[in-house]
Amino acid sequence: MKLFYAPGTCALACWIAFEWAGADDYTVEKVVLGSKELYEVNPLGMVPAIKFENDEILTQAGAILNFIAQKYPSHNLGADEDIMDIFKFNEIMDFLSADFHPAFWPMFSPNRFTTEDSKEAQDAVVEAAFKRIDIAMNHLDHLIGDTNHVYKDKRTVADAYAYVMALWSKMTPKSYTEYPNLARFMESMKEDSTVQQVIAASKQ
Repeated sequence: MKLFYAPGTCALACWIAFEWAGADDYTVEKVVLGSKELYEVNPLGMVPAIKFENDEILTQAGAILNFIAQKYPSHNLGADEDIMDIFKFNEIMDFLSADFHPAFWPMFSPNRFTTEDSKEAQDAVVEAAFKRIDIAMNHLDHLIGDTNHVYKDKRTVADAYAYVMALWSKMTPKSYTEYPNLARFMESMKEDSTVQQVIAASKQ
């Protein structure tokens, strides 16, 4: 199977997760966001996407990360078995997909959130995004608490997802460094050799 990614996107979380899982049955391919080639893979024009040998396509970062956790269970990258543990893990993954990720969208593409073309209107959208990002960052900081992980006190695919997106906060007035638990988590992730290798390889 092949993972399609673009540098700096949440697709890197899937790449990290594959490596954490010890997967040796996948390759990666760099694509350009908005390119014709990417739309041929995913009609939504987004990454990540996984293409299988039979040409079946999987999309959506949260779904792909859950797929990785379940495909390689020996590495224990997903929820624990208790029903409430599963619920908590799914709640966190849904937060990352439905709240944390979308909080950044107006910052990256303000034109999608206003019908006005003026710089003032675009700037207002971005300013509003900063407030929502701060709310989401505070919640993530609370989830981490006194651990170095997003779910309980164990490494899961949620860590990779949160890490890659929290890096985007460096483009806001309040970087992840200003959230104590999140700052500690990010430093721990940056020291992970797999994370270092994937981030470096994605920039080549």
